[in-house]
Amino acid sequence: MSGNLTTVAYIAATILFILSLGGLSNPESSRRGNLYGMIGMTIAVLATILGPRVSAGGIAWIAAALVVGGALGLYLARTVQMTQMPELVAFMHSLVGLVAVVVGYASDIDPTAGAGMSPAEIGIHHVEVYLGVLIGAVTLSGSVIAFGKLSGRISGKPLLLPARHWLNLALLLLVIGLGHAFLGAPSIDRGMTPLIAMTVLALLFGVHMVMAIGGADMPVVVSMLNSYSGWAAAATGFMLSNDLLIVTGALVGSSGAILSYIMCRAMNRHFISVIAGGFGGGGAAPAKAAGSAQPAGEVVAVSAQETADLLKDAASVIIVPGYGMAVAQAQHTVYEITKYLREKGKNVRFAIHPVAGRMPGHMNVLLAEAKVPYDIVLEMDEINADFPGTAVAMVIGANDIVNPSAQDDPTSPIAGMPVLEVWKAQTTIVMKRSMASGYAGVDNPLFYKENNRMLFGDAKKMLDDVLTALKS
Repeated sequence: MSGNLTTVAYIAATILFILSLGGLSNPESSRRGNLYGMIGMTIAVLATILGPRVSAGGIAWIAAALVVGGALGLYLARTVQMTQMPELVAFMHSLVGLVAVVVGYASDIDPTAGAGMSPAEIGIHHVEVYLGVLIGAVTLSGSVIAFGKLSGRISGKPLLLPARHWLNLALLLLVIGLGHAFLGAPSIDRGMTPLIAMTVLALLFGVHMVMAIGGADMPVVVSMLNSYSGWAAAATGFMLSNDLLIVTGALVGSSGAILSYIMCRAMNRHFISVIAGGFGGGGAAPAKAAGSAQPAGEVVAVSAQETADLLKDAASVIIVPGYGMAVAQAQHTVYEITKYLREKGKNVRFAIHPVAGRMPGHMNVLLAEAKVPYDIVLEMDEINADFPGTAVAMVIGANDIVNPSAQDDPTSPIAGMPVLEVWKAQTTIVMKRSMASGYAGVDNPLFYKENNRMLFGDAKKMLDDVLTALKS
């Protein structure tokens, strides 16, 4: 394939990637968006393999790598549960970071990399290598820690070291100093020492950065690492002089940054404060902020039969899914209940908070897997005003996103965070295993309100009981 034809194929792939991002912005067009992305990636890979920069001998190695990688991807796609999607995404981000680091080192030690370049161009290439390895290493280690937190292998509590901000500043200054030494090195061997030292520091920084971030901010962390992986891919593109990698990485990096901003707005948090860490204690005992109002009232527990009776009498129902639904893998039972109620003429809809679950869109993915119709799955801004006219609001495994303290208690750690106003419904039913606080570690006054009922137990089992009671 000629260079011009390769360029045309790259342009076509770029257009398909842009269409893919557009399609993924809406649940109804997400399948089409995925299809565009797959076609674009196929064109990009084939154009690269058949392009003028790959020798005939190298095609065999690339084909072998494609077979191994494709087999691994197919295995993961078939075996990973939908509830494990957040940690799988973090794992994929770590691979992008690893690739950026490996390509950076390969570009640095390649004796032909600077052939035909002027001294200025060689200097620019070294900057590309240094930044690519830096971003890749941070993405790699940060994503590994995020994987550990999301999968429960590492505690969700933030690890706040003394003078951690000064420590981060010291690491940054060291990275800058090592960068100066790397760029001024007279040979590849002399430049390898500062490059390795910077890589170690970047790996440590990625670990420290994500370890300091609490569990309540994990949706932002996932989108942030998505952005980092995009910039790592773009840096790899610069190192390899591959225009498609540069454009694709920039698309992923910028879209991830925009998504991080949206997530922060949904939590009333500033991006810098998320990076600074400290919010979200992993859902242990409820946190009591100094001077904060304590919940008043009595917790009223209900049975599955009583819950079914409330749903039978309700003309309108809004269901709020949370991470507890994902853990219990109760989305299919939720759909069966929804289907039954709609067949009885009930107006049933779903309310999705932007940070419900452990990654952006987590609840949408689970509901789509369970065949819940897209048109009854609404975002917070679309449905929040409908709660006062709703007979029953049923909260399944959510906590912080339905906490009235965000509006009523200015001293609460989540004060100002936009939440789903479920307490304004005629009756609220909250399904939880216990009275433990959510991932933010904040007590929830909703549990004590007069119009609230608590259905304790495993979400899947209790919903199965509710479905049985509805049909009896």
